[in-house]
Amino acid sequence: MFAGEEAKTYGDLRADVEHLGNQLRAMGVQKGMKVAILSANMPNWGVAFFAIGSVGGVVVPILPDFSITEITNILQHAEVEMVFVSEALAFKVDRKELAQLRVICMEDFDEIAPDGKLFDNEPLTDGAFEYTEVDEEDLLSIIYTSGTTGKSKGVMLSHKNIVWTAQQSLTFQYVDSSDRFLSVLPLSHTFENTLGLVFPIMYGCSIHYLRKAPTASVLLPALQEVQPTVMLVVPLIIEKVYKGKILPQINSKAITRTLFKIRPFQKILSRIAGKKLYQTFGGKLKFFGIGGAKLDDQVERFLIDAKFPLAIGYGLTETSPLLAGAVGKNVRYLSTGVPLQGVKLRIANADPKTGEGEVQARGNNVMKGYFKEPGLTADVFSEDGWFKTGDLGKFDKGSLFIKGRIKNMILGASGENIYPEEIESVINRMEYVLESLVVQQKGRLVAMVHLNMEEIEARFQQAKEEAVLKFNAKVDDILVEIQKKVNDEVNKFSRIQTVVLQPVPFEKTPTMKIKRFLYL
Repeated sequence: MFAGEEAKTYGDLRADVEHLGNQLRAMGVQKGMKVAILSANMPNWGVAFFAIGSVGGVVVPILPDFSITEITNILQHAEVEMVFVSEALAFKVDRKELAQLRVICMEDFDEIAPDGKLFDNEPLTDGAFEYTEVDEEDLLSIIYTSGTTGKSKGVMLSHKNIVWTAQQSLTFQYVDSSDRFLSVLPLSHTFENTLGLVFPIMYGCSIHYLRKAPTASVLLPALQEVQPTVMLVVPLIIEKVYKGKILPQINSKAITRTLFKIRPFQKILSRIAGKKLYQTFGGKLKFFGIGGAKLDDQVERFLIDAKFPLAIGYGLTETSPLLAGAVGKNVRYLSTGVPLQGVKLRIANADPKTGEGEVQARGNNVMKGYFKEPGLTADVFSEDGWFKTGDLGKFDKGSLFIKGRIKNMILGASGENIYPEEIESVINRMEYVLESLVVQQKGRLVAMVHLNMEEIEARFQQAKEEAVLKFNAKVDDILVEIQKKVNDEVNKFSRIQTVVLQPVPFEKTPTMKIKRFLYL
């Protein structure tokens, strides 16, 4: 249901799915046919997803943020014959390039002709619906990753991959019909698709959607209206709240700014701010799941100190997506938790000194492969059948710690392995820093830093003695200070030689990972 609007029952959902299933059959959808969904979150998204699966079709969810070119390429590569599209995104379907594609309006499930008019199809009668028999190994979904390397790959997930992962998620967090999910992440991403749609539906929860993008003016009233017990977010959402609201309030007074640097007082101030934050989120949260990218160290420390119902999830689209999680007693600072029950994780080629190596996985949630890419598929599986995540990690007392992406590793001048994510974590803890990216340019480590200019301006307005300083000069001073403080904390070969201002936010994937390939 949409937040604050009339609720639908599970009986309504079944009736809608079966009615649409009959419609799809009448339109010629058969087992194995590829049907795409290009839409913002709404109740009909789930109806379309389950209806396609119920007739044996293969769902191809497409992220709304993809460009027209990317969408066209995906529709062609996946051999899609029909697409559900919301009215606001219809312009992204190139009807000239995709002349044979049948287009269904997501809002009312009417078919749209190439000229934009509705087809005069015969109305359907609500006859008995027969669910197509599928094997658990049959494809249910092909999800194209946005990735940070620039090339999308079609991840093939079976019925078993998705349903098993949703089922096992109950071992991390118990939910039932009293639970309310507020959905703010795109359903076309496997994180929200499996854990924010299939999982709650499996256990009778209610799901609430927003009619508009989750800006503060839309999200805040919805939080008070729905009072969710479960939310799934990417790190950027809570990082913006912390660095844009909570931290500036703490820094606005000299006394709290000073006390916040002293660990015991930092815990007390975080607890006070955390109580207010909890009420902002509706006051009923019992699970605040963060995944999709690494959470800023400083924000994670705050949430733990604040006793916020933090949960960290680790996984990939290729693993449907969950591999490990930190929930309740398993929450440890900087850890992604313990393996999901039924999933096996190992550290391959571990360094004997550090215990670090590539995280590899086996389980019923591991994908069947990349669509029409046998070479790429072979590359990501070891000779003995383990999926290679591409992440460097280690286990400590049963908890998994991720160090960074192996592909992002920078080779130092003397052959040292430098992981930019580690340096970025240190930079992101610095005052005024919103986000950063460390790259190698001409053999030198360069840190690109995006600052909170609003906070800097506000601080100078309060400090009369600094008011006369030129703003740009002060920003330069801040960058110099960042470099000094960071280099005092990191090892010798990870020290940065240059810090440059990134004037605008970094371009990101729909799951809010920085597109590194654009800045290399």
